[in-house]
Amino acid sequence: MTREDEMKEAAAAAADEAESGMDKLRCLLLTRGYNGIMQFGRLFRISDDDGSHTLNQEELTEALNNFGLELSEDEVTEIFSSMDEDGTGSVNYDEFLDKLRPELTEDRTAIVLEAYDKLDQSGDGMVTLEDVKGHYDASNHPKVLAGEMSEDDVLTKFLGRFEGTTKTDGQVTKEEFLEYYSGVSKSIDEDEYFVEMMKSAWKL
Repeated sequence: MTREDEMKEAAAAAADEAESGMDKLRCLLLTRGYNGIMQFGRLFRISDDDGSHTLNQEELTEALNNFGLELSEDEVTEIFSSMDEDGTGSVNYDEFLDKLRPELTEDRTAIVLEAYDKLDQSGDGMVTLEDVKGHYDASNHPKVLAGEMSEDDVLTKFLGRFEGTTKTDGQVTKEEFLEYYSGVSKSIDEDEYFVEMMKSAWKL
């Protein structure tokens, strides 16, 4: 069983024992794996047609249903009310996702951001296909050698790992990168191990 599988099982068990709607939602998203919260975040972002970065309770309910999460009406109301502190009837979904994301310690956050900055060659706050080309040579990938995929296809698929499955656009934001690694972090108890894993993976 992989670390991710172990995390999914632990999250499913924790969801049944959750003391609040927000805790239950966090656990349910982690049962989807490392990128569960990231996928949920993308669902908000691609639905934000007017760029308001906000959602009301009806939109939150719709998002939860579209994502296949089973929460009662009372639990959704509790979640929304806990976020809508000023009583305006809308919440900023970036702040909402920040509260959902499992907490990263200072050391873990620093190493994740260091990896992101290394990838973001242009420094524009967005990791793109061109940025990744500076770090990865896909020419020897088995599917490229077999003529099944192009080098760009392989690199786009790699980026998609950090974007989730709701939509892939070949661009990874810093928030998406943090959301992905907050899931990974949840399955690793020791800070030192997490930091060493990141250093090895990204040659930091």
